[in-house]
Amino acid sequence: MGRVIAISNQKGGVGKTTTAINLSACLAEKGKKVLVIDMDPQGNATSGLGIDKSKVENTSYQILLEETTIWEAMEPSVCEGLTVIPSERGLAGAEIELIGKADREYILKKEVDKVRDNYDFIIIDCPPSLNLLTVNAMTTADTVLVPIQCEYYALEGLSELLYTIDLVKERLNDKLEIEGVVFTMYDARTCLSLQVVENVKENLEQNIYKTIIPRNIRLAEAPSHGKPINLYDSKSAGAEGYRDLADEVIERGL
Repeated sequence: MGRVIAISNQKGGVGKTTTAINLSACLAEKGKKVLVIDMDPQGNATSGLGIDKSKVENTSYQILLEETTIWEAMEPSVCEGLTVIPSERGLAGAEIELIGKADREYILKKEVDKVRDNYDFIIIDCPPSLNLLTVNAMTTADTVLVPIQCEYYALEGLSELLYTIDLVKERLNDKLEIEGVVFTMYDARTCLSLQVVENVKENLEQNIYKTIIPRNIRLAEAPSHGKPINLYDSKSAGAEGYRDLADEVIERGL
């Protein structure tokens, strides 16, 4: 049965979608069969994996409204072994459309359960907010991976995310655990990045990945070319970072 990992942080600009795209691509590169579910209305994970959002018919939005099945929404990505459930802007209004619907927190889970056995990893890119979309992702997931940017306000908002995870675990998904925290946008030239890492390690009683993703211009460029970093610049520091993270994620499941 595949591992379902939700990548979440309600703080924007922390490398959440970058991590979803590149961790998934590096897992696929290592021979794993991967499904990415884009639950962010911005759809950046969709385009970052080479899919033209304007040409897809079925998305995670239609899945939530129960207008399509998970099979019908699958799109091939630019990576071998990596399939995507794309997103669209309509997702932003899904919360209102689902008001009053029974078991609305479990809609995604019911669909994902149909395909879990077909994949080694199912990665869900959550929106940068704690709403019904994120709750659906966490109800579906086994674990939550939290990217944290190496900057001064890194811990801000993290307590709310951890509270939400606890709440989902208590009321909706008693198997949910924290996969771990991964540091992103690390700049070895600044003392601040090092201080943030030390501060988080001291204050956070969570699994922290050894891999630290560096601030890397090639990582920033890759999405505009519709490619993950391992295809855009295979030898870059960013590609090596996400390969190391993929190794750690695989090892944690053994």
